[in-house]
Amino acid sequence: MPVTIRRATIEDIICMQNANLHNLPENYMLKYYMYHILSWPEASFVATTSDLNEPELDELSLEDGRGNEIKLDPHYVAPGEKLVGYVLTKMNDDPDQQNEPPNGHITSLSVMRTYRRMGIAEKLMRQALFALREVYQAEYVSLHVRQSNRAALHLYRDTLEFQMLNVEKSYYQDGEDAYAMKKVLNLDELHPSNFAHPKGSNEKLEDDLESDLLEGLVA
Repeated sequence: MPVTIRRATIEDIICMQNANLHNLPENYMLKYYMYHILSWPEASFVATTSDLNEPELDELSLEDGRGNEIKLDPHYVAPGEKLVGYVLTKMNDDPDQQNEPPNGHITSLSVMRTYRRMGIAEKLMRQALFALREVYQAEYVSLHVRQSNRAALHLYRDTLEFQMLNVEKSYYQDGEDAYAMKKVLNLDELHPSNFAHPKGSNEKLEDDLESDLLEGLVA
């Protein structure tokens, strides 16, 4: 089943929030998605696919009597287009870091469970990293990830080559610690053409689940 990676639009935010609520404990109000997309319209991306079992048009939305469309199925952006993942990205707009060089931040990344292990998260991330550098001239990008999220750590550290900076204690609302990570952005290295036909694409790198993620960070 082909998957399309494209820029996120305002029409996608209900489906993006749905994917977030299904998969992640950190959730956001719709206006937060809108803030990202209106402020940095080139930075966030969604993954969509066609679903052979898609609902009929009249099952996806209805009108409220005043001509306003009400979405009934939050999985579908439009008939025939199902949202299966997204990456929500922004430039750092923290007033306390105005003296920092331009830099981006990965706010949220989510892929629906039945579409995992297909490389969708990596493709979303690579598109976002390239856009942050090409469009917004970000010199680096940062993110936080739960210590317990081994799959995300494998993606960020081993595949995308993010650098582990430190551990932020009790970063999440439930008290779990987070790894703070950073990647310097090089436009030539990030160009999508570098990953169209990756070398050794038949070989899958597996996380051994034993490597010390804190090596070099703590004594």
